[in-house]
Amino acid sequence: MPDMLTITRPDDWHLHLRDGEPMRSVVGATARVFARAVLMPNLDPPVTTVAAAAAYRDRVVASLPSKSTFTPLLTLYLTDDTSPAEIECARAAGFIIGIKYYPAGATTNSASGVTDLSRVYPALAAMEKCGLPLLVHGEVTDPDVDVFDRERVCVERVLARIVHDFPALKLVVEHITTREAAQFVAAAPAHVGATITPQHLLWSRNALFAGGLRPHAYCLPVLKRETHRQALVDAATGGNAKYFLGTDSAPHARHAKESACGCAGCFSAPLAIELYAQVFDAAGKLDRLEGFASFHGADFYGLPRNAGTITLKRESWTVPASYPFGAETVVPLFAGKALSWRVAD
Repeated sequence: MPDMLTITRPDDWHLHLRDGEPMRSVVGATARVFARAVLMPNLDPPVTTVAAAAAYRDRVVASLPSKSTFTPLLTLYLTDDTSPAEIECARAAGFIIGIKYYPAGATTNSASGVTDLSRVYPALAAMEKCGLPLLVHGEVTDPDVDVFDRERVCVERVLARIVHDFPALKLVVEHITTREAAQFVAAAPAHVGATITPQHLLWSRNALFAGGLRPHAYCLPVLKRETHRQALVDAATGGNAKYFLGTDSAPHARHAKESACGCAGCFSAPLAIELYAQVFDAAGKLDRLEGFASFHGADFYGLPRNAGTITLKRESWTVPASYPFGAETVVPLFAGKALSWRVAD
């Protein structure tokens, strides 16, 4: 087994940075390793216009460490009222990478999301026409659908319908968690891809209840059965360019996670590439990490591959118990646990 691995500098195709002082606390963790990241728009208020996205981009850039070359890629939050004109402006702006579809009520700050797929057909048609990708939080929120079935039902009711009705629309199914979603993406046209998170590759839903309730393992879409985790590992490590790295790193203050109604989201930014390396190493597929982390996403979005590199070394280290998060702290994945790979300085 190799003890060192040098790969092209990776990108994170799904990231939450939040805003204000909390954002300023965590953006450097991503910029340290990743060249680019797709920033999610579910702020409060959500980023629904090109002007709001430009202002958010400026705040992120102003918060970067000195001499950082990190590039934030912005998204707009799709609502029932998003107009085709705003879609056209987003494409013309040049810094908007896609439009994010949240079903109303699906996750953090998603109350302004889509209430009925048919209501956004004019926006989807505009996106298809101008080549702007749709990034989908792949769940339904119908009260009669079990939380563990929300993604599977979304594949059947929503994703299949979008692909059928908008055959040229570039589509990313975000943070897939099930065998059914992986199979859907594999069978779909080449312009349908998916991101996969480290937590869904490393943990089944048993991790939520290991020795007690584990709020820092709680995310949405929620962790699934072991059979689904294995299917995701096979997809990520199989070399298929439809699958690429998207951490869905989503920081919440510790007290907001450890509460009577804890927030959904796992914070992985400071150790994300190391977690992916563990997954690929355990699968005997370290040689395919570079494609998943550095090539597939850039190729899918039609962006140039990065020129720089990072080096990972096999070295045991302990993940800190917490990191600063504005005036609060945030607990990362694997807090206090040992990892076997580390980015070399």
